[in-house]
This record gives sequence, structure tokens and C-alpha cells, in this order.
Amino acid sequence: MLEYRIDDPTRGAAHDLVTSHLAAMHAGTPAESVHALDATGLSSADVTFWSAWSDGELAGIGALKRWGDDRGELKSMRVADAFRGTGVGRGILRHILGEAAAMGLTSVWLETGSTPEFVPAARLYESEGFVRCGPFADYRDDPLSLYFTRAV
Repeated sequence: MLEYRIDDPTRGAAHDLVTSHLAAMHAGTPAESVHALDATGLSSADVTFWSAWSDGELAGIGALKRWGDDRGELKSMRVADAFRGTGVGRGILRHILGEAAAMGLTSVWLETGSTPEFVPAARLYESEGFVRCGPFADYRDDPLSLYFTRAV
């Protein structure tokens, strides 16, 4: 059972996971194709940042950035290494989708990588009803990115 908290991405274990997430994104992707937000970006007024906890241990993070009154973008979803393959990612995704519905959003969008290490993420999103689409908001066509959307 996971406990979800609105959290501060600039402090503590959540900050450590944000930092390692960014490092992993930059390790395998050119800087111009990395769209993950840093801790400051995740602290923006238009972003809600959650941490997921299991028995007092940080299991993962995820955020929702609002785009106007009815759309949101999933940002910086990451599962801690010790919890990979345990359903934490699906739990965080479903929690964020539920929160998006409670906020009155009608659709959620996301960008993820297109290289092999991102295949599990793409499969998760597709299994939860996301469909591939073209670039949205400020994104541009990028062979290293996949774009998805889903009604809430």
C-alpha cells in the first residue's frame, strides 16, 4: 500500500530522487532532448509534485503541470530503483490521473523517450489508456521523444 504526499522536490529524499532522475535522463539523452523538470521547475505554482511512500521508504515521485483550465502534463515520474517492477509506477500514474480528474482536467498529456530504456514507460502509459499523438504545448518533433495523451 502506497501513501501519496504532496511534497517539496527541493528537499530530502524527494530531492535526491529528482536529482538522480535528471542525471539518468542526461546520461543517455542529448540535453536538447531532455524535457524533465529540475527541482525548481517542479516547485512552480502550476505544478503539483507528489511522492509515494511504502513503509516509510520513498518509492517514487511524479508531478502534474497544468496547461490552462482543462489540460495537464505528467512530469518527472520516477520509481526508486528498489521498487522497480513492483507496480509503484502504475500506482503513481493512477494517483495523478485521479488528482487530475478532481482538479477538473479533461485530458493529460506526456512526453517520454523513444529509445529502448523508455519502452517500459511507454508500455505502462499505453496499458493505462494513453495513445500516441504529436507534439503538444511547446514541444517540437524530436526523434528521441514520444508523445501521449489520454482523456481523464
